[in-house]
Amino acid sequence: MAKKVNKEDIKELANDELVEKIKDEKARYVKAKFNHAVSPLENPLTLRFSRRDIARFKTELRKRELESEKNKKS
Repeated sequence: MAKKVNKEDIKELANDELVEKIKDEKARYVKAKFNHAVSPLENPLTLRFSRRDIARFKTELRKRELESEKNKKS
């Protein structure tokens, strides 16, 4: 099981690292979801945690995109 991602850890990542984390976490989520469909996971909450981590990564990436757009307009 992957450990819960910390907000400070996310903020320290570069944009390309963040995109890579999203890609890796999505692949891990899909694999876990498939395995859960075949035979139940020991802890099905890992699916929820994985989804939330993906959302955290995407939120931070979007926040950075909006900040860069705002800075370009100024």
